[in-house]
Amino acid sequence: MQNIPSVDLRDFLSGDPVRKQKFVNEIGKAYEEIGFVALKGHFLDDKLVEDLYSEVRNFFSLPLETKEKYEIPGIGGQRGYISFGKEHAKGRSAGDLKEFWHFGQYVEADSKYAAEYPANVEVEELPHFNEVGKEAYQMLEKTGVYVLRALAIYIGLDEFYFDKYANQGNSILRPIHYPPITSEPADGAVRAAAHGDINLITLLMGAQGKGLQVQNHDGQWIDAIAEPDELVINVGDMLSRHTNNKLKSTIHQVVNPPRELWGTSRYSIPFFMHPVSDMSLNCLPECIDADHPKLYEDITAGDFLYERLVDLGLIKK
Repeated sequence: MQNIPSVDLRDFLSGDPVRKQKFVNEIGKAYEEIGFVALKGHFLDDKLVEDLYSEVRNFFSLPLETKEKYEIPGIGGQRGYISFGKEHAKGRSAGDLKEFWHFGQYVEADSKYAAEYPANVEVEELPHFNEVGKEAYQMLEKTGVYVLRALAIYIGLDEFYFDKYANQGNSILRPIHYPPITSEPADGAVRAAAHGDINLITLLMGAQGKGLQVQNHDGQWIDAIAEPDELVINVGDMLSRHTNNKLKSTIHQVVNPPRELWGTSRYSIPFFMHPVSDMSLNCLPECIDADHPKLYEDITAGDFLYERLVDLGLIKK
């Protein structure tokens, strides 16, 4: 039995107002209670998923010196390769036991955000890597837009409220490789230490096996395991802040496997859906009342992201 609720995006897309409202109610309730759902009916087909995993494995199998030439200084890890142990959770100094890659937003040359976003990094050794990454990025972004539309309805906003912020948003597709563990990790390091995500929502591929854990409101860690055809989608800190914590950004972690499985790699591919940098994250009036006073100071998405990248060690002040 799954420990996180399962919802089906096809209900929202069905054209049937009853099914659409059912999806809105289910996902909204889940995000108020635990902040995670498993989602069926997304826009990633099986072949694209298979191709993406194949390309990702091929990249992380390249020699370290080859991968390191794609580690771009001075951009806070926003594009290209980020080497093993470079990132750590907020409030921790031990680096996470992972290496990863970042695909970023694709905008036209005349976009107002073109100068703000670093260029995507082309991997010359793998001719299909960037092409497959871009297609997956765009299908995950499309899925995320519909999830945000459902949440807008749930909150009491216009259905398309988030569209203008999500389109051309500073979203990131992050293929992650958790390499085999070859010795006792130092300082209690785990594959990804307990953290909340920065962004609006995160769409995660590759949660079919144990590893990802979610902290419920009682402080207990529960396994978040999806079916092969599901994405795990959770609320990030930006959306939690914007909704005055009506929708919960849940602390989660990726724990190390049992010692007998230390010799195995794990791959996961989250899509961190960010808005454009000039979006206001001020608490929505619809989420403030006498019982729920305003919890957060006013801030833009860009300023909030910068603060968090400093916290994660990816930008040095």
